[in-house]
Amino acid sequence: MTRTQPPKDLLSRFADLGEEAMNRLADVPGANRLVEMTNQSRQRLDDIQKRLRGLDVLEQRVAELEKRLEALEKKPARAATTGAKPRAAAKKPATPKKPPA
Repeated sequence: MTRTQPPKDLLSRFADLGEEAMNRLADVPGANRLVEMTNQSRQRLDDIQKRLRGLDVLEQRVAELEKRLEALEKKPARAATTGAKPRAAAKKPATPKKPPA
C-alpha cells in the first residue's frame, strides 16, 4: 500500500475541519447572522490594531517630552529679568538748606 499524499500535519487538519464546518454552517438557519457578526468582529479588531499602532508613536513623543522637561527642571533657575541690571533705589534729591536769616 503506497500513499499518494503525504500525511497532513495538525494545523492542516484543523484548517480542513474549519472549512468543512463553515460549509455546514451555511445550511443552518440563522448562520448568516453569525457569519456577519464574525466578519464585523474581525473588522473591529483590525481597526483597534491600527489605533494601537498609533499609540506607539504617541508614547515615544511623550517619552521625549518627559526627557526634555526633566532636563529643563534640572537647569538652575535664571533671574526673572532678561539680563537688565536691577535698578538702584532712587534717592531723594537733597533739599538745600536755607541759610539762617
